[in-house]
Amino acid sequence: MTGSPDQPSADDQGGVPESPYAPDEVVVQDGVGVPDPFMRLWTPHRMAYIEGENKPTSDKAGSGCPFCRLPGLPDADALIVHRGEAAYAVLNLYPYNPGHLMVVPYRHVADYTELTAAEVTDVSELTRQAMQAVRAVSAAHGFNIGMNQGEIAGAGIAAHLHQHVVPRWAGDTNFMPAIAHTKVLPQLLSETRALLAKSWPTAP
Repeated sequence: MTGSPDQPSADDQGGVPESPYAPDEVVVQDGVGVPDPFMRLWTPHRMAYIEGENKPTSDKAGSGCPFCRLPGLPDADALIVHRGEAAYAVLNLYPYNPGHLMVVPYRHVADYTELTAAEVTDVSELTRQAMQAVRAVSAAHGFNIGMNQGEIAGAGIAAHLHQHVVPRWAGDTNFMPAIAHTKVLPQLLSETRALLAKSWPTAP
């Protein structure tokens, strides 16, 4: 069953509504700008990141810094995967790829050179364990690992150091991110957190 342009309806099986237009037909809609032949994949959840949701307005430590606040929440609420002695591993709320983790020292410190020897050791060990957990869960082919030091280098929250652990797979840079600037994430973050936490290796 085909609906009108104003009110398309799905078929009896609950499928996607059929388009009343020819595939190459440009539909002119009043008041929405210049029409074009491109389809749109809307990702409104990204607007929270664009508008700076959860980004601190101050460089000071405390509840205004999400990385200071998260350890005080239950693991499931904070998306914390594992807690170490001097640092913790948490899922990125705006991931580049599925399983994108961050390793964060508990102490509010901005620069890598300011870390203590114990913090450096824990950040390094949690990074190694994060790689093992992600490989066990999703057989990642590789990783991008690193930290952006300072806003000029691209740090979203420059005042509290955090190291990214981004899983990579062959073909993960397909047309979606390259052309549509959109990442397809096939799993809820809460489910990813649970899987990684379950598969987190024990320290040697």
